[in-house]
Amino acid sequence: MLIIADKKGREYELPPASAPLADTHGHLSKRTPEDAAAALMRAHAAGVRLQAIPVDPTDDVPDAGAFFAWFEETCARAGELGENTCFIAGAHPYGAAALDGEALARLERLLDHPRCRGVGEIGLDYGPWNELPPDVQEAAFRIQLRIAHERGLPVELHLRDPNEGTPTAHIDALRILRDEGVPSAGCDLHCFTSGPEVMAPFTDSGCYIAFGGAITFGRSDDIRAAAAACPAQLMLTETDCPYMAPVPLRGERCEPAMVAFTAACVADVRSEVLGVSRADTYAALWENACRFFSLRAPLGI
Repeated sequence: MLIIADKKGREYELPPASAPLADTHGHLSKRTPEDAAAALMRAHAAGVRLQAIPVDPTDDVPDAGAFFAWFEETCARAGELGENTCFIAGAHPYGAAALDGEALARLERLLDHPRCRGVGEIGLDYGPWNELPPDVQEAAFRIQLRIAHERGLPVELHLRDPNEGTPTAHIDALRILRDEGVPSAGCDLHCFTSGPEVMAPFTDSGCYIAFGGAITFGRSDDIRAAAAACPAQLMLTETDCPYMAPVPLRGERCEPAMVAFTAACVADVRSEVLGVSRADTYAALWENACRFFSLRAPLGI
């Protein structure tokens, strides 16, 4: 049993899981090795047995060697979960214009590392905080999709529409995926926050859907409907920490251990709507994460 407290000192028990948990996308690379390792140890106590950390060659990594040093120290300090921590590398849509020759060289070096298990997060962001034109974002997206194809790696996609009810980023991403092909190793819509209608064309193409803390929010009926409609073999969980901590810790700095609340919500939704046992959902979430990252089962389990 793991108890986690909010800023006011209120304590919450993390829900138990009947299978290992996976956080398929958690930003830890801007924490110190000590802080990141402590978060991983808390996650291990919560039942997390697989952690994936995204790193961006246009933002997080002035030098790949510096990231490798951080990663190795963090994993060494983290104990058992450190052995089962991997990373993915890719230029976020915010950094699309910075994906020049030097950044691509950094990306390729990151992808060469044996613990790098995917390309991401890459994609399209048409939200109000990204001023880059769509064609610049699309060019970077296509370049990185081709790299994933060449290397036989899965991709994690960041897709943000300009506003609710206008899924233009998702529509454009489908067009690009149809042009370039969905990577055979896998494609994951990271931090999915839309409903079943937006999701369906992607799952029909074999894409995974990663649910984060937003699924627990009170007004997220559309996300919960997507979780109920998602094919069992295509569901994933993530935190996207330090963002979007799940209820009951919404507003706190999110961390990998909190994926326990997200997985419990997915299991509850599928039990209530479909009559699927919670144990079956937990098992599917774990098996899917291992498959996505090409792991039979991480070492140390």
